[in-house]
Amino acid sequence: MDQPKLWTKDFFSVSLTNFFLYFIHYLLIASITVFTVDKFHASASMSGLAAGIFIIGMLFGRLYSGKYIEIIGRKKMLFAGIIFSIITILLYFTVTNLSILLLVRFLHGIGFGIASTATGTIVANVIPDKRRGEGTGYYALSTTIASAVGPFVGIFINQYLGFKMNFVVCTVLIVISFLFALFLKVPKVEINKEQLNSMKGFKLSNFFEPKALPISIVSIFIGATYSSILSFLNTYAQQINLVDVASFFFIVYAIATLVSRPYTGRLFDNKGENYVVYPSLIIFAIGFLIISQVHHGSMLLLSAVFIGIGYGSFIPSAQAIAVKVAPRNRMGLATSTFFMFADFGAGFGPFLIGFLIPVLGFTKLYIMMAVVVLAATVLYYFVHGRNKGNVTSLQEETSR
Repeated sequence: MDQPKLWTKDFFSVSLTNFFLYFIHYLLIASITVFTVDKFHASASMSGLAAGIFIIGMLFGRLYSGKYIEIIGRKKMLFAGIIFSIITILLYFTVTNLSILLLVRFLHGIGFGIASTATGTIVANVIPDKRRGEGTGYYALSTTIASAVGPFVGIFINQYLGFKMNFVVCTVLIVISFLFALFLKVPKVEINKEQLNSMKGFKLSNFFEPKALPISIVSIFIGATYSSILSFLNTYAQQINLVDVASFFFIVYAIATLVSRPYTGRLFDNKGENYVVYPSLIIFAIGFLIISQVHHGSMLLLSAVFIGIGYGSFIPSAQAIAVKVAPRNRMGLATSTFFMFADFGAGFGPFLIGFLIPVLGFTKLYIMMAVVVLAATVLYYFVHGRNKGNVTSLQEETSR
């Protein structure tokens, strides 16, 4: 039996649109702290706020776009998010003090949250049901590659071309993202009057998809543990005198994710989500145990392989689960629900972990992160795994 086609024009276009959105995000988040210190002589806490306030704006963008995306329309919501992002990126050129920068970062986060929720919803509708895990995995590579290349480009531009050139590059990239979005043909989801009425008002279920909450709650803990790598790897590397090797960590991470993603995606579709989620979380935990015991560069890079396979396989699988269990007319809400929870963990994790480092030290911290991942594995079993051993089609889910 022939497999339905995955690599269509629309799948390619929405993946590239998403790639440029995330490229801009990671480029700026890696370099904005340097800008605030150099330009406004900001303290470490204020420069951290300039980076982190984007996440708060993103959560607001996801919250409201998830509620209204099916009412307004997915492509219209995508255009709204990108156009709003274009305006806010242009505002970076007008920044004259730290307060204005914080406002612009917050607004940019809102635009990004709207646009990225739209791309995640559109791709869920573009991917054939029988290739849900594989397609979501390939789509998620657009984020993975952006997270590896974006910071490198941002820091390089900062060092050799001056920070304002980052704004020029971001302006060009957001326009390219808009051009790719123009080529998208988004299937229209039919919503009856009863469904439309149920989406109106300020009920909690109009901002969160209840069926996506279990896997989204698990993602909070996984996102928080990963933030201990994302935010504190360089500090840890300085302590163990491996700063030069640490600069290659995310490159190795991205390669491991790229190599493993096609296999884990097919395994998800053919065997079921449990065959991917349980091994992914265990491998992720092993990665933390390895990094906690690092004494030389090869061990640090080995941990990057395990973390890349583990975390890089879990996130797209969890996203596919969130979409799969939701009714088709609430796919947008399920997407925003999942990413809001995952972003919350990744965004606020560093704040909490920052209190633990002086008490525990990095070795005990990363052992604790492994324990948290294993606890999240048990939580996954109770909230989803024991009941959802096999992939069920969206049609079966929505007919229940």
